[in-house]
This record gives sequence, structure tokens and C-alpha cells, in this order.
Amino acid sequence: MIDKAKFFADCRLRVDAELDRLIPAGSVEPHRLHEAIRWSVFAGGKRFRPVLMMAVARTFGADLELTDRTAAAVEMIHTFSLIHDDLPAMDNDDLRRGRETCHKKFGDAVAILAGDVLQTLAFKALAEDDRLPVDVRLKMVSLFADASGTPHGMVAGQQLDLEAEGRDVGIRAIEEIHERKTGALISASAIAGAVIAGANDSEIDSIERYATRLGLLFQITDDLLDVTQSSETIGKTAGKDVHARKATYPGHMGIDATRVLAREVCKDANDALTAIDHDTDLLSYISENILNRET
Repeated sequence: MIDKAKFFADCRLRVDAELDRLIPAGSVEPHRLHEAIRWSVFAGGKRFRPVLMMAVARTFGADLELTDRTAAAVEMIHTFSLIHDDLPAMDNDDLRRGRETCHKKFGDAVAILAGDVLQTLAFKALAEDDRLPVDVRLKMVSLFADASGTPHGMVAGQQLDLEAEGRDVGIRAIEEIHERKTGALISASAIAGAVIAGANDSEIDSIERYATRLGLLFQITDDLLDVTQSSETIGKTAGKDVHARKATYPGHMGIDATRVLAREVCKDANDALTAIDHDTDLLSYISENILNRET
């Protein structure tokens, strides 16, 4: 029986070590840009997306060494999105991962460039990962480009989120926003782990169904944390979604109904795993932890 807590802790260490190798040191010119990138990347994030990718790969029997570079690329893409989302022209937040956001510490211009560089470094890492066959590398580039951009990815989701501010939108519109803004990269991460491990088409389909519900669950619980926890607990400004009149599940359904929905979506995610003829305990453990998370 695998020690799940140790597995996930080891995965985070692997991701951080690979990030440290890939991202220029603060002593390298231009110093301020590299310092800003490292400030944001090494701010103590949960590394949820790369760890999910590694857990899926392990579920299908892959050596984690095959996943290191892709996992780091996933975290760079995620951090680029956070840096840009926090900007005054976007979500305008001063706190991220328990400390000043990139633009608050280094200025808007440097933050924009830091996000730009993280995205380019991520795709460079994917393209140059000689631990993977060329066809798999090409699949990774395509998969994460789609999940990052438009019309199905994070950038599209951010645009829809901005357009929904202050409007009374329905539950389906909220889902469409978060399927892109949050869910797309989560789903791509899980699929990447399956592809790297050589899973068959049926198994990849099951992982995609699992990860789609997992992404929705992550956003639902994120919305709940915004209205039920303090800024100190969640590491970002609590209550900000309400103040900005964001399209959220609690705002539309109320807290109690949102909690019921979270449990239903968690069950859907775990049910998708039943079609996989491998030990999926790591993956059901992830969904249960998201359901019950407090940060």
C-alpha cells in the first residue's frame, strides 16, 4: 500500500527541483525579471496540477522521471495565469499564496513580463523534453496550448469571467467560465499523465471524465473558501469574489446548496474511475481531499 502523503510530498519536491533547474537564477540578467518569476513560482503553492499529472502517470505504471519536465511546465503555465489574473486590469489582487502578488512587489510591467516568460519557458520545456518520444512531446505542446488559450482554455475563461462581473448569470454560464478558467488546465494535466504512461484510448477517456469533474470540484470548493475562510487561511484576499460581484456558485446557489453540489461532483469524479482496471486510490484520494480542503 502506497503512503499517499509521502507520495504527494515527494512529487512536490520533484516539481520544485525541476523548476529550479529550468528557471534562471535571480543572479542572471535581467535580475529583476528573474527575481519576480522566482518570487511567484516559489511562493509555496500546492503544486496541485503537476502532482495530479504525476499521480495519474503512476496509476498507469509510469516512472515519475518521465513526468518531471512536463510537471514543471504545468506549474509554470499555472503561475503565469496567476500573475496575470492578479493584475489591476484583471482581478486586481494584492495577495497570492500568502504574500504580495507579483505586481505589488515588482510593478505591473515586470509582472506582465514575468507571466509572459513563464509561458514561453513552459513550452520550451515541453518541446525539449528528451525523456519523451517526439510524438508525445508534440501531443503535450498541443494539449497545453489548447488548455491555456482560446476558445477552450484559461484565457477564454478569464475573458468570460470578466464579462460576467456584476451580471446575474445562470448556473450553466458559471460552469462554462470555470470549465475554461480552472478546469481546462486541470483536465489537461491529468490527460498528460495518462498519455505519458501509455494509457489506451478508453483509459484516457475515463481520466478525462474524472478530471473534468475534478476541475469543477476544485472551483466549487474555491468559491466556498472565498466566503467561509479568512485571507490568512487561504493565502489570498477572502471575500473578494463577493465584493467584485463575480459569478460564483455560492453567489448563485447559496452556501448550503453549493456544499451539496460539491459532494455530488466528487462522487461523479470517483465514479468515472471505476472503468479503469488499475488501482485508482491515489486519484480518489485527490478528489476527497479537494472536497474537504480548507486552503
